[in-house]
Amino acid sequence: MSSKEKASTKDKVTVGAHKLPYSHTFYSGAGITGITAAQALSNASVSDFLIIEYNGEIGGRVKHTAFGKKPDSNESYTIELGANWVQGLGSPGGPESPIWTLAKKYNLVNTYSNFTGSIATYNETGAADFLNLMDKFEDKYSKFEEDAGRILTNNLQDRSARAGFSIANWKPKKNPAKEAVEWYEMDFEYAQTPEETSHEFAVINYNTTFYQYSDANNFVHDPRGFSAFIEGEASTFLGSADPRLLLNTIVHNISWTSHGVDIYNKDGTCVSADYAICTFSVGVLQHDTVKFTPSLPSYKRAAIETMSMATYTKIFLQFPPDKVFWDQNTQFFLYADPVERGYYPLFQSLDGPGFMPGSGILFVTVVDAQSYAVEAQSSDTTKKQVLKVLRRMFGEGKVPDPIDFFYPRWSLEPWAYGSYSNWPPGFTLEAHQNLRSNAERLWFAGEATSPEYYGFLQGAWFEGQGAGQEIAKCLVGNKTECVREKSHKTLHGTTKLEDFSEVNGWTASSFLTYGF
Repeated sequence: MSSKEKASTKDKVTVGAHKLPYSHTFYSGAGITGITAAQALSNASVSDFLIIEYNGEIGGRVKHTAFGKKPDSNESYTIELGANWVQGLGSPGGPESPIWTLAKKYNLVNTYSNFTGSIATYNETGAADFLNLMDKFEDKYSKFEEDAGRILTNNLQDRSARAGFSIANWKPKKNPAKEAVEWYEMDFEYAQTPEETSHEFAVINYNTTFYQYSDANNFVHDPRGFSAFIEGEASTFLGSADPRLLLNTIVHNISWTSHGVDIYNKDGTCVSADYAICTFSVGVLQHDTVKFTPSLPSYKRAAIETMSMATYTKIFLQFPPDKVFWDQNTQFFLYADPVERGYYPLFQSLDGPGFMPGSGILFVTVVDAQSYAVEAQSSDTTKKQVLKVLRRMFGEGKVPDPIDFFYPRWSLEPWAYGSYSNWPPGFTLEAHQNLRSNAERLWFAGEATSPEYYGFLQGAWFEGQGAGQEIAKCLVGNKTECVREKSHKTLHGTTKLEDFSEVNGWTASSFLTYGF
């Protein structure tokens, strides 16, 4: 979400619209960015704001649901449909991820994911040990990483991660096992293929979290849901049934000027504000779900259309707990399909020590084109395909039918249209700054607007906090401190090292190694 400012546009309400109370600041969305931005305003003693949320609860894409049944009970388990990990925790002598700080504050139930030491590999014939290929990938990744550093420091042209890997001499060349390992190392993180992913910024994005904080990924499986920490932070400045939080309210038009912002909702209500922070996902902005009046500047529209919105889909199955067919001491099961790269490639057990023992729950993750396919087809078709893969892996007679089955359809959700953003090849830091830049008093913020942490929860947190603090300066601070985000109407194909600065949203270094 972004920030908001002053509106002397009270006379611009359309005929028939019901005017809600005037507000200094309006937020489109109650996900982590919007809640963090509102909290920053509240901390600056600004209480006159309004948060408008499409859904009926706080959390945004940090979303959970009830699934399956517990043994000898009518109670369900809680599964996460969206964000699931605290990624990068913290290291002695270095900074700590704000998400890890909040996870500890709210005692979120979480367990370390052992991505390298608790994994078994399979192909269409069953168990097939190709774990040695992971070491080979890591060896080539070192060269890939070094090359990304040269691109950044020497102002060189970015390229696709696929080109970068080929230069580093990692070439799967239709080898199913190599393709599976590459998917595990890359697509699983960025939710798109190496062809669709920037070489330079893939390394930047990885390093600023896992080298700066730590390389740990802790899987959240709290019965309250991962969003408990967002709800907890909201409760520090929002009261029960607070009128400043409008749930189940859909924004369909935003009118912006140099004097303020008017927001028109589908229920006929209208909000006027001094400033507004738009926290719509890149997917929503790309689908033109919300109309902007006037249209956003051409350089900003180009940035919106260029940044990628990736889709990451978790497909959950619950099997009879007494008929679990996998090793419950193993967390991950990687499958190399003989025909299609990324075809139901990674299964993860929740029925194991430290997770949900006795649950019989297994889930498989797909991304990108495979996500679009499963989200467009029937659940029954998907279930049959998943079971066919599992029976190839573990044996035809060993895999029973599941007793529950569910998955979200992120690419079809009109309030999300995808899971999280990814940086495409050749997209410069200045071009990305145009995504961050405000249109007069209409600001933009979210995980996608973070140049270092795009796709991560910490990106959403930092961008929300930053936008809220900047708007607070405009409202209660010295007016000379009220500075709009920079935009670049003329773009060049590369970014000079000195331009990796706060002016372009750059506040961390990808060369820090506290957590390495």
